[in-house]
Amino acid sequence: MERQNINDLMVFLVVARERSFTKAAAKFGVSQSALSHTLRQLEQRLGVRLLTRTTRSVSPTEAGERMLQSIGPLFDEIGSALDGLNILRDQPAGTVRLTAGDYQIQCYIWPKLRTFLQQYPDIRLELDVNYGLQDIVSEGYDAGVRFGEQIAKDMISVRIGPDVRFAVVAAESYFASRDIPRHPKDLMQHRCINLRLPTYGGLYAWEFEENGREIKVRVDGQLVFNTIYNVLEAALGGFGFAYVPEDIAKLHLGTGRLQRFLEDFSPYWEGFHLYYPSRRQSSPAFSLLVNALRYST
Repeated sequence: MERQNINDLMVFLVVARERSFTKAAAKFGVSQSALSHTLRQLEQRLGVRLLTRTTRSVSPTEAGERMLQSIGPLFDEIGSALDGLNILRDQPAGTVRLTAGDYQIQCYIWPKLRTFLQQYPDIRLELDVNYGLQDIVSEGYDAGVRFGEQIAKDMISVRIGPDVRFAVVAAESYFASRDIPRHPKDLMQHRCINLRLPTYGGLYAWEFEENGREIKVRVDGQLVFNTIYNVLEAALGGFGFAYVPEDIAKLHLGTGRLQRFLEDFSPYWEGFHLYYPSRRQSSPAFSLLVNALRYST
């Protein structure tokens, strides 16, 4: 195969996975128009349309999806093989791509990366902030982060943090003149700050536990965000109750800016895990990163 075809297939692979010429152009360091021209030439040579383009989105056609599923794993294997050669270097090197929510990156990944990056200057990390339940294999990530109970059986799972508990919090400016909720269902009578999860396309139902029984409450309010830190900021601003990880609320609970409610109904969940397919064990850079992120009690 000619080198030009290989390069063009790489361009197609990145655009199809990112569903965006803008993001793909940023990865290659070229203009969007250059990538669009490359894709058009590839489609002309193959005689088939690979991408459906609109003013707002890019998505693979049926032929494009078939090609994506066919060549994606092959290019991933090539990348893994090249990464494997790094074992022969004096210093481990290579690029590792992770996808996780901003909360997981901020609290469980970034604190450990500070030392890791200084120790291994030739290892490059790409961190994608995403609240969706990503298919890391098809989308070209080396690993992702989820709660342990959400990880598929065919993935390797490594715990990166302790069990997690969420807290219902609000600022005094909101609850001072209102009835205090005594039961999770009382939240339905209050303004609450919602979180939208992209995987399901809906609002997250707040999860509680009473006498070993799960309770899910769908709340309502003026605000909906797609990141947890925006939810926390809105609660600090007095816009209603928020349901956030306990550890990012602790600072504000300690200073009195937020108060906690319904603590007896808040269960502990199995902590966050790094998950990845077994093929990634061949990369020394990735193995070092996994060990750096591994949680030990």
